[in-house]
Parts: sequence; C-alpha cells; structure tokens
Amino acid sequence: MDAAGSEAGSGAEHSQPSAADEAMGAPPARAKPSVGDHRPRPAPESIPAQPGTDARPERGPEGQDRRAGGALTPGRPTPMRRDGDRLRFVGAATRRIARGLDLDEIVMGLCRATVPTFSDAILVYLRDPLPVGDERPAADRIMLRLRRTDRIPEERDTETGFAALALPPPEPGELTAELSAAVGELCEVRPGGALAEVLRGVRPVFADHPAARAALPELLGEDSTLAIPVGQRAVLAPLRGRRRVIGAAVFLRRPERIPFENDDLLVAAQLATHSALGIDKAVLYDREAYIADELQRTMLPETLPRPTGVRLASRYLPAAETARVGGDWYDAIPLPGSRVALVVGDVMGHSMTSAAIMGQLRTTAQTLAGLDLPPQEVLHHLDEQAQRLGTDRMATCLYAVYDPVSHRITIANAGHPPPILLHLGGRAEVLRVPPGAPIGVGGVDFEAVELDAPAGATLLLYTDGLVESRLRDVATGIEQLREKLAATAQLTGPDHPPPLEALCDEVLDMLGPGDRDDDIALLAARFDGIAPSDVAYWFLEPEDAAPGRARRLARRALSRWGMEDMTDSVELLVSEVVTNAVRYASRPVTLRLLRTDVLRCEVGDDVPQLPRLRQARATDEGGRGLYLVNRLARRWGATRLSTGKVVWFELNRS
Repeated sequence: MDAAGSEAGSGAEHSQPSAADEAMGAPPARAKPSVGDHRPRPAPESIPAQPGTDARPERGPEGQDRRAGGALTPGRPTPMRRDGDRLRFVGAATRRIARGLDLDEIVMGLCRATVPTFSDAILVYLRDPLPVGDERPAADRIMLRLRRTDRIPEERDTETGFAALALPPPEPGELTAELSAAVGELCEVRPGGALAEVLRGVRPVFADHPAARAALPELLGEDSTLAIPVGQRAVLAPLRGRRRVIGAAVFLRRPERIPFENDDLLVAAQLATHSALGIDKAVLYDREAYIADELQRTMLPETLPRPTGVRLASRYLPAAETARVGGDWYDAIPLPGSRVALVVGDVMGHSMTSAAIMGQLRTTAQTLAGLDLPPQEVLHHLDEQAQRLGTDRMATCLYAVYDPVSHRITIANAGHPPPILLHLGGRAEVLRVPPGAPIGVGGVDFEAVELDAPAGATLLLYTDGLVESRLRDVATGIEQLREKLAATAQLTGPDHPPPLEALCDEVLDMLGPGDRDDDIALLAARFDGIAPSDVAYWFLEPEDAAPGRARRLARRALSRWGMEDMTDSVELLVSEVVTNAVRYASRPVTLRLLRTDVLRCEVGDDVPQLPRLRQARATDEGGRGLYLVNRLARRWGATRLSTGKVVWFELNRS
C-alpha cells in the first residue's frame, strides 16, 4: 500500500514526536476521523520544535498555538533539527514495528510510524514469495519478483477508506489515489540490473544517486505515470533480512516539504533493518503455525467412521492462537460385531512434544483396539507405553466400547473427567466410573464398568479444558455441563433428542470470552442400537452336521427378512466359514446374522489362530473356502478375541 501522510492531521516532522509518541506506548484512544475535519497535531510540550528555543506555547494573533522558533502551520510538519529528536523517533517507530506478529501488522506498523512524520508516502515491496528460514532462492535467478505489500485496511467510517492517510489540501487521499493508480503491483528484478545492484547494497540512497535513478523506474514500473521526486525527496532503502534481501521501501516527500537530509538516510536504514527482521520473524512464525496446524490435523481423525447403530460428532479447539498444538485427542474405532470403541485422551502440555506423544498413544490405542482387548486391558497397555516414552509422560484417557446389539457400553477410566449420558427424556447424568490413575504412573490396575446404553441416549466424552478454567474448578464445570445438556434437550422435547452437531455447538457456547486455558476435545455419540428383530444368533455343536444346519438357519432368517434373493450366496459362504470353524473347534461355534444397511455374518470359535488367504494348488483338497469368501463378499476379516476368534463377512443388500 502506498501510505500517504495527512498533512492537516500532523503538526510535526519526523523528529517531532507527534507521531512518535503515538507509537511509543499503547495506541491512544482517539475519535474516529472524518474526511474534511483534520486538525493539526502540535508537537508535545516536552520536546522543543527547535534546539535551544523555548518550547512553551504562545497564543498567536488569531488564537492559534505558536511555539518559539516558528508557528506550527497546519499541513506542514516542522523540520527536525536535533539528533536526539531523530533517536526518539527511531526508538518509537521501531517499537511500533516490533509490536507486529504477522506480516500485515509489521508492514502496517512501518507505514503508520513513518507517514506523515517521516515522509508523505511510503511504498513497500516484498519478495514474492517470501523465503522461509534457511530456504534457498530459486536457482535460475538471483532475485525473485517483488510485490507491493504496503496495503492499509480500509476504515469504514470514512468516504475514502484511508482516514489516517487522507490529505485535505486539495482533496482527501489525493496522494494515496495518485500512487495507487500510477505505481505497478509487481516488479521483476532483472539479474545484474540497476535495481538488483541497489538491493544488494546495505544502505539507503537518495533518488539522485546514480544507481537509484535507474533503479526507481524499474521498481515502480517502466510505464509508471508517477513523477518520482527528484533530488533528496525520495529515499530507496533495501529491506535485508537475516540472510538475504527480502524487498525494498521507498520514502517520498512532496515538493513543498523540506527534502530529506543526510542523517535521514540513517533513520531510513534503521527503519528498513527493523522492518526486515520483523518480516523475517513473521514469516517464520507463520511457517511454524502452519506446521503446528498440519501436525495437529494429522494427529486427529479427518473424518469419523459411520458404524452401524451409533452416530458420532466431534469438536477440537486449541488452547490459543499462539499454542495451536496440544495433547488432547479423540477417536472412534469400529470393532467386530458392529461395536465401536470411543476414546478421548489428554497428554499434559501444549507443545510439539505433547502432540507427538499424543500421536504415539493414539496409534497404540488403535492397535490395541484392533486386538479387541477389554477396555481395562487397553488402558493397562497404554500405561506401559507411556512409561516407555519417559517417566514424565503423563496422560489421562477414557476408553469405552459400545455394543449396539446388547445396548450396553463398557467404560474404563484413567484419571479422566467422567462422561455424561443424556437420556432421551432430557435427563442428564454423570456416569459413575472409577476414576483410576493417569496413564504413565505405572503399577496401577484399571477397572471397567458395564452400563446400559438405551436407544436415543447421547454419550458425551470431553477433556478437562471444557470444564476447568481460572474461573471454576472441575467439579463445578462438570455440573454446569450437565445442566447445559439437560437445558438443551428440553428445547427439542422429550421424544426428539437435539441434533448432534447442534448439541456440540451448544456445549462449546458455555465457554465465556477468555474462559479457556486448555485444549478442548469433544466426542458425542448418539446410540441408535440395532433392533432385536434385525439379529439372528445360534450356537452350533462342532460336528459334521453343523454346516448343513447353519445353511438351513441362514435360509430361514433371510426368508423372515424378505431377502430370499441372497440365499444362494449366503448359504455358500456360511457353509465354508462354519466348516473351517468346526474342523478345529472344541466348543460350540456361534453364528450371528445382522441386518443393517448390509448383511453381516459372524462365525466365532475357540481357536485363536487367524485364517490366512492362500492360493490353493490343483491337487489340494482344501484351502478354497476363504478364496470364495474373498471373491464374493463385500468385505471380510478375522479378529482375535480373548476366547478365540471371529471370522466375519459382509454382503451388499440387493
């Protein structure tokens, strides 16, 4: 953006601290300016306008303020004569620039600090794209193209949109509009050209410098209609970061204003150096924030699964914009038998290390869930894994397994806040789950409880960031959350539970402004269950007649469900899987059919060895059963249980 100074709005030259004082402390509260109503700003009484003169204000003949040494003419900043004034201005301006955290704030700080105190306008060009850290420039050119980046956001309260930069004489925003229309947006820096040579230098130069005379037209555009001020009314300053040149700044003054002095080159150099280092810092900060966001995103599930009999919704909020990574996580893992594991955990800290440990624990939990271990066993192995990662790797975790067929849920807790169950009628209760010790303590037994999970109920799992803050303890926060859930359910009526997504939003709304010191992970599960009429279950003795009986039972179930067109495929695959089971089983074999959006068949036995798919040879008498299952089924698999294994397959419903 070109930043043009408001001559009527300033009463001091760059060494006068009228703008510098504004940059020193916190920005003062000021009324929003309006176009055409710009008042001169006198220099502070603490700094004289001229060295060696009395700075006390005098009343002029027309009531205007005067100071010894000359009147403060509106629209004409008085020149700065003392080195001390320049030092004060540079100190205030650099502090203002240093306050910026991102690229826009730093460029804005440079523009606001220099216009109109130091110059009437400023043009800032930055490399496009900006290099990050030790990133090397493109090998095919010495410098990349430059893009103008000195844009100041519009202020809605003014007609021009540039309240602080408008120039009343003769029209507000004249120089701003002139620069915007006349100066190019992009500049290709030619290797070996005049602009490249100036940017390789360290010090700013006046417009009448031989190198600047050729570099400025190249920077502003060969077809630019802007008349560049001649002599010492323009300064071209390279912006050099820690390792390379990252851009350039051009400071401009009107013809009616006194030209720059030689000491002003030192001021421009200081402004350029601090701005370039700040831009380097901002680019690195943005890069680290991007890496943190990507790390956190990959650590959490992109989408939740859609298991049969349960609906899921989730939310995650980082602790703050400056701490975008943390140790909170959630997960939903499908298990055999249409069950689903629900997991929420919280690793101590809000750093990359916490996020990395969280990722390892989440991966471990997924692996253990695949083994279909009981919840308390999963927490036990997670505790061992945390101890292997280090003695200070502490975490809390809640692991639950929901069975939509039995409408039951088994929960084990490792020092985590208890879940809340919202019943269909609107009653919300905090489930009584043994709290257990955090993961990583070691030598602690975890206990699991089995509870009813009625259809239509909603289970809410969360981390302590939702219920604990500087304003309330955990117990108070849990009670407030329970009341919030109950109140939300009352709005939709006793027979219609609130939508999951809306419920999650309502839960987060209980957080007031600034009422959050920790990450928040939230997982909501709506239990739909599987109706008993959609389940068929039998026990089969491990004998030769078992496959034939299994075919007959499956045929009857399909007939009852109106799915006779699937009879042939189901009988064939059921016969093959049951035959393999009874061949090695010593106890009764289980056969279960589930009718959901697909038809699922499960065969369980007491043999822990999992079957493997192999290519049978022409002379082999067996080994073709799983081959048929693999070819005909939509999906199939085998899961080891504590009592044996389950082989299952799914077929699409016709």
